[in-house]
Amino acid sequence: MQVYSDVFVHPETGDLLGYELAIKRRGDSGADALLYVYEGGEAGDGIPLSGQISNGRLSLSGTWVERLTEHPSKKEIVEKHAVEIHGSLDLTVFRGKLAIGGMTDQEQIRLNRVKRIWNCGNWNPHPPG
Repeated sequence: MQVYSDVFVHPETGDLLGYELAIKRRGDSGADALLYVYEGGEAGDGIPLSGQISNGRLSLSGTWVERLTEHPSKKEIVEKHAVEIHGSLDLTVFRGKLAIGGMTDQEQIRLNRVKRIWNCGNWNPHPPG
């Protein structure tokens, strides 16, 4: 898999923030991917996406099924968000647009190629020094 990331630890709060995109090519132009959204802590299992990759252009879409717990009732709430990613990638960087329905406007993202996702061990994409 090709993994691209902009995940970082916020210096004041210690929160883990950013996005990671793990892409697996399928055949000539197909692609499957997992999008990880870090909003303060671990990102969970990732959001499954699928689409096309051709001539360095990537187009992915899928549905994020977010499971939340309402307090104080502890009732489970399930929210679904359409996710779309479009952009260009090479061996070192992905540049493009990310849209998560009902949560954010389309935003520009730049993710750098890394060896593995944050959840795989004690990896730090931005080592000190």
